[in-house]
Amino acid sequence: MIHPDKTRRVIPVDNLQEFFREALHTAIDHRKLSVKDHTEHYIVNLLTLFSRSEALYEQTSQGTRLKPLVVMLAEAMEASVAVERNRGLQRLGDVSLFVAGFFAGSFARKLVDIDYHIAMGGRAYGSLAEHLSRGRAQALAPVFGELAEKFQGLVDALNEVSDLGHTHTHSDILRLYEIWMKTGSRRAQGLLRQLGVEPTPCAVTRFQH
Repeated sequence: MIHPDKTRRVIPVDNLQEFFREALHTAIDHRKLSVKDHTEHYIVNLLTLFSRSEALYEQTSQGTRLKPLVVMLAEAMEASVAVERNRGLQRLGDVSLFVAGFFAGSFARKLVDIDYHIAMGGRAYGSLAEHLSRGRAQALAPVFGELAEKFQGLVDALNEVSDLGHTHTHSDILRLYEIWMKTGSRRAQGLLRQLGVEPTPCAVTRFQH
C-alpha cells in the first residue's frame, strides 16, 4: 500500500524480523549507542510483535484502541500479584517505546506528546528492572534496566528506522524543533541542522528517568 505522504516510499521486505534486526543495528551504530545484544534482541522481537495490530491494540467496549498509559500504570500498580504487576509494567514500557519510536510525528496537536511516552516508558522499565532484580527472573533485570537508562537514545534509533522510507523536507521543521525542545533528541537536532536550522541550546528541556 502506498503511503499518502508523498515524501514516503514503500520498502519491500522479505523477512520482517531480519529487516528490523539489520535496520535497528544500523541505527544504533549510527546513533553511537552502546546496547547489549540481549537488549537489542528484545527490541527486535518487540518490533516484530507490534507489527501485527492485534498485538499492539486492545479490544475494548469503545472498539480497538490503545489503552491510555496512565490506565496501564494504574492497573499495574493495583495488581494483586507480582507477576501481573510486572507484566503490566512491561506492557507499558513496550507500548511507550514502540509508539514514541514509530509515531513521533503523529503526536502533534494532541494533548499527550512524545515526551510523555518517553517519561512513562522509561520509568516503567526502571521499576520493572528493580522488581525483577529481587525475584526469580533476575536475568532479565539488566535488559529492562538498559532500556530505562537509554530510552531516549533508543527512541531516536527507532525514529531512524521508522524514517527509512521518509525524506525530510522544510515542512518537517516545526515538528522536529518541537520534539527537540521537549526531549533533547540528538537526532531531531541533527535533522534540523541538515535543514538549515540551528536549535538554541538554552531552550531545550530533557526528561530525567
